Amino acid sequence: MQSMNIESNATLSADERYMRLALAQAQAAADAGEVPAGCVIVHFSSEGPARVIGRAHNQTECLHDPTAHAEMIAITQAAAALGDWRLNNTCLYVTKEPCAMCCGAIILARISKVFWGVSDPRRGGHSVFGILDNPGLNHRAEIQTGLLENESKSILQEFFRAKR
Repeated sequence: MQSMNIESNATLSADERYMRLALAQAQAAADAGEVPAGCVIVHFSSEGPARVIGRAHNQTECLHDPTAHAEMIAITQAAAALGDWRLNNTCLYVTKEPCAMCCGAIILARISKVFWGVSDPRRGGHSVFGILDNPGLNHRAEIQTGLLENESKSILQEFFRAKR
C-alpha cells in the first residue's frame, strides 16, 4: 500500500483523510496476519476541532478473541476517550462493511454516521440484516458506502491472494 502524508494532502476531503487512516490500520492488520480491516472513530464537537478518539485493526488471531474486530476495539477506545458509552456526534470509518456483531455495537453506542469502503453482501451486518437503519431499533446510523472502495478492496484481495 502506498504511503502518504494524510494531514498535508489538501485535495482530499476530511472523510477521505479519515478513511486513509482506517486503511493504514487495515495494512497493520494484514502485516500481522489478520484479516485486513481497519477502523477510525472521529468525534465532532462544537467546542473544538474534530478529533480521532479510536483507531484499531482486526486482532482476532493475536488475541484469540472472536470479538476483537477493528470496530469493537475502536468503539471501546472511543468510549474511554469520551468517558461515556454514548458516542453521540461521532463518525465511524471502516474499510470493510461491519458484521452483524459490529453493527449491533454501532447502534448501541449511538454512532451518528458510518462510512465503509467495500460492502459485504454475503456477511455484512447491514447488507444482510439491515441493522444500521432498522426502524425497529432505538437508534439509526446514517450510512455512506464506497468511500475509497478500490483501495479497501485491493488490500483485502492482496491479503487473501497471499493466503492461497
